[in-house]
Amino acid sequence: MRPEEVALAAEWAAAEGWNPGLRDASCFAAAAPDGFLLGELAGVPAAILSVTNYDEHFSFLGFYIVRPDLRGRGFGLRIWQSGMARAGSRAIGLDGVVAQQDNYRKSGFVFAYSNIRYGGWVAPVVATPTTVSLSEVSFDMIARDDARVFPAPRLTFLKTWIAAPRHVGRALIRDRRLVAWGVIRPCRMGRKIGPLIADDRDAAETVFAALVGPAGGQVFLDVPQPNGAAVALATAHKFAPVFETARMYSGQIRPVSLERVFGVTTFELG
Repeated sequence: MRPEEVALAAEWAAAEGWNPGLRDASCFAAAAPDGFLLGELAGVPAAILSVTNYDEHFSFLGFYIVRPDLRGRGFGLRIWQSGMARAGSRAIGLDGVVAQQDNYRKSGFVFAYSNIRYGGWVAPVVATPTTVSLSEVSFDMIARDDARVFPAPRLTFLKTWIAAPRHVGRALIRDRRLVAWGVIRPCRMGRKIGPLIADDRDAAETVFAALVGPAGGQVFLDVPQPNGAAVALATAHKFAPVFETARMYSGQIRPVSLERVFGVTTFELG
């Protein structure tokens, strides 16, 4: 797909109820300009898939969607095979719908853990003076911290994600060290926080409050289920589960500090 065609992937994702961000398509196209695949039938879009090759060792797969009226005819398998070929020998991660886990296992994927999307309504929060705009933080510092929680470097994606219009980032600095940071963005419905990275729940709560800010409103947060502190943060705000994905990997990934992930960046690109 050409970069301008990635908007189609966002539209199909919205139709599936995935509630993409308003700027997701442009951010994703910048991160993976040649990573979105389109399968056509008689010149009309029939299936889509994204394969983001972050480095020589790791790739992330997303947007695996076949047009509803064409499902069950093998088009998904064909674009899946093209995606696997594009990833090559890399380890691959994905956030798949729970019902498709068995199909992913047949392709060599192993279940790692569940991610739960929580959603709810948050009252406006008075600005917290202890945080700073993420734009004021050295990008090298952000990238080094992100490398602790993600299996590969993703510098282009991070830069685009942080700087995208209407994406708001906040950070908590202590003793000149980045202890928590996150981004909130407008979506088709409400706003979504991702990522939310923190040393502990208190730091995560501080950045969460700064991101919610005086606007308040409907907010979503994608939480790794094994991180009990992150689940506790979501439930303390009376957020309820919206849906669940299965994080799965084919191959070995480098170790990540999942206990620091209070909000997944995006199910589509990791």
